[in-house]
Amino acid sequence: MSRIVLAMSGGVDSSVAAHLLIEQGHDVIGVFMRHGEQSPVCEERGARSEEREPDPHSLYAPRSSPPHHKQGCCTASDAEDARRVADKLGISFYALNLQAEFTQIIDYFVSEYTAGRTPNPCVQCNNWIKFGKLFDYADSVEAEYVATGHYARLAKNSDGSTSLLRGIDAAKDQSYVLFGIRRELLSRMMLPIGEFEKLKIRQMAVELGLRVAEKKDSQEICFVTRGRYDEFVRSRGAGGAAGELVTTDGTVVGEHEGVESFTVGQRKRLGVALGDRKFVVRVETDSRRVVIGDRADLNRTELTAKNCNWLDRDSTAPVDEPRRCFAQIRYNAPAQPAVMMRLESNRLHIRFDEPQFAVTPGQAVVCFDADENKRVLGGGWID
Repeated sequence: MSRIVLAMSGGVDSSVAAHLLIEQGHDVIGVFMRHGEQSPVCEERGARSEEREPDPHSLYAPRSSPPHHKQGCCTASDAEDARRVADKLGISFYALNLQAEFTQIIDYFVSEYTAGRTPNPCVQCNNWIKFGKLFDYADSVEAEYVATGHYARLAKNSDGSTSLLRGIDAAKDQSYVLFGIRRELLSRMMLPIGEFEKLKIRQMAVELGLRVAEKKDSQEICFVTRGRYDEFVRSRGAGGAAGELVTTDGTVVGEHEGVESFTVGQRKRLGVALGDRKFVVRVETDSRRVVIGDRADLNRTELTAKNCNWLDRDSTAPVDEPRRCFAQIRYNAPAQPAVMMRLESNRLHIRFDEPQFAVTPGQAVVCFDADENKRVLGGGWID
């Protein structure tokens, strides 16, 4: 029997993960991570949010979307949900105050938006906190493993190493957001729900009598509890520098209140009406210009990425050696056939077989094996 620290968010996935680990005979310690940002009361989660059209080209809703009630994680009510589950399952439960660590996530979020990039705080939370600080806590309580409710899998290789694989449920697969974890930690991770489909996880929760069985999935950034992302950035004393809206030929067509209100690929709430649909093509922080254009202006066949992390041993091959792969450029986009090549200074070059829409600086590009598009090779941050 192994002692395992399990990150519990109060949602159905981590709750069923706790049950599965107990069923396997492990000694499970449930941990809830408090971030210190004020969160709305639990009644607000059930309130009806304003109607808005989803944006398939961004990881999150457009930064200029209307205010809405939060459906996220890490609220006080989420902590209470997690505690109830732990009590029902008979496991130890602790709430860790990680406000200082979450401040690092928030600072990253704000600095990326003000630099004209679109951040991915959920990936960094996995890198720095869930599979960072939680390992420190695990060591302090002599736990061998850290587990979460992510839809991804781990596999032992013949040489004793561990690979990260896509989850069984393709619609819920979260391997993309785990690419930045240090390779040496894979052998100490457990992802118990990755072998199941979401529907089965909910069915298990019902059978176990867990109140969270029908709880909606988290869809928001946990520390942006109300309002819009650009408003959050400004509330932290950043952004707010006005500039020009220009077309790709340089024609000035309007003004904006700050580049933090825009992301590459955005087409709603641009602040101008030009007769046909326009998209954000580029954000120029030096001149504070936001360039808009046609959809075709966003097609790209190549990208470069920096600060790469490699999970697969074969991916640490010498630089300048092309390799076939599937490359995924955002969480909710399918991976596409491409050629990857490692560069000097821990950088990566990707050339896609077909042009891709809205390759977005600040987002992660994650590479999967060329044979089955299943095994995570590694990735980096698009620049």
